[in-house]
Amino acid sequence: MTTILILLALFTLLLIRVPVAFTLGGLGLALLLFGGFSPLMAPQAILSTLDGFILIAVPLFLLMSNVLLKGGVGKDLFAAVHAWVGHWPGGLAVATIVSCGIFAAISGSSVATAATIGTVAIPEMISRGYEKKFVYGLLAAGGTLGILIPPSIPMIVYGFVTEQSVIALFLAGIGPGLLLVALFIAFAMIYARWFGGYTPEPPTSTKERISSTIRALPSMVLAGVVIGVIYTGIATPTEAAAIGFAVALLITGLYLRTLTWQGFKEAAFESMVTTVAILLIVAGAKVFGKAITLYRIPQEISMFIGQNIDTPLTFILVVSVVLLIMGLVFEALSMVLIMTPVLLPAAMALGFDPIWFGVYMVVMVECALITPPVGLNLYVIQSVARSSLADVSRGVLPFLALMLLSVVILYLWTDLALYIPFKL
Repeated sequence: MTTILILLALFTLLLIRVPVAFTLGGLGLALLLFGGFSPLMAPQAILSTLDGFILIAVPLFLLMSNVLLKGGVGKDLFAAVHAWVGHWPGGLAVATIVSCGIFAAISGSSVATAATIGTVAIPEMISRGYEKKFVYGLLAAGGTLGILIPPSIPMIVYGFVTEQSVIALFLAGIGPGLLLVALFIAFAMIYARWFGGYTPEPPTSTKERISSTIRALPSMVLAGVVIGVIYTGIATPTEAAAIGFAVALLITGLYLRTLTWQGFKEAAFESMVTTVAILLIVAGAKVFGKAITLYRIPQEISMFIGQNIDTPLTFILVVSVVLLIMGLVFEALSMVLIMTPVLLPAAMALGFDPIWFGVYMVVMVECALITPPVGLNLYVIQSVARSSLADVSRGVLPFLALMLLSVVILYLWTDLALYIPFKL
């Protein structure tokens, strides 16, 4: 009964639009006081949370992402990829997906990926005859690659909350990320081939391919550097984020000369705002997590699952339905912070690897990014395209189905996530 009342209070506060950070922190403090625990546990939990070295990666990756966004790197990246694959059936759509994947590997942010590539790709695709709903759905879904292909801010937070290796999580996200890219490309080519809606293009000249690739090469190298220093153990994720931010400044400020002083100030301010929002949510979630642990709610839920759900498949099905429903009202990071402490103990009791479960959580959280009414990527694309939310929402449905298909493949083939970090 206590668990039900706490969950009702949580959902009620969120539904009346109390900010997530204050909902989690305030409810956690109230539970501590009501349960007779020392309220000093709240500031102690917040201090221990925000003192974490790994969380420094969050503002650094955001700074890198926003510097690249203000420096117009997405335009060069898109032009380079388009020069190579633009003549394929649905080539412009393929170029968009590949560009999203590469920019995701640079920035780690879904919103930045959707905004950066969307600004360039949407007018290009519509002018070439692609159906608007397909274009909007493609960009909204392509942006979600930003939180799966490493580096990934939700993976950093998941690793921090669960005390799992962030490097292992990053590496585990590569396989599923490439799978999603492949599924999106296959669908885009089939859609273009059988349903038309695009104007075929002639192959680009070799000279244009080389020139566009040279201009975009530093950005591609940046993605390789960030992932490479993490994979080889040269740098921690936090140090890799700092290296990436420095290289992004060099690329946009000195090589391309596209980053202005005003653009840099805007990038720093937007990164600060997003960082504060993320850290407030993390701090509130820590207080809430401390409280529900003292109330033994995760243990009770794990016991309930153990008594009523006896197979891993049933568990995944139930959890997937719950996360899809939560995705209708929660944004991505909140889902990770609220549900991980509750679900992970039960998942591990059923034999799931915590790294695999983290990747699974992130894929399901990706679905939350493109489900109304709070899917952030929907609003980003709506803003960029100046379209209706209904058109964007209808456009993402096929891509949402492909993301759920990737969850099925991930469940049936666990090495898709676990091979690179543990067997390669």
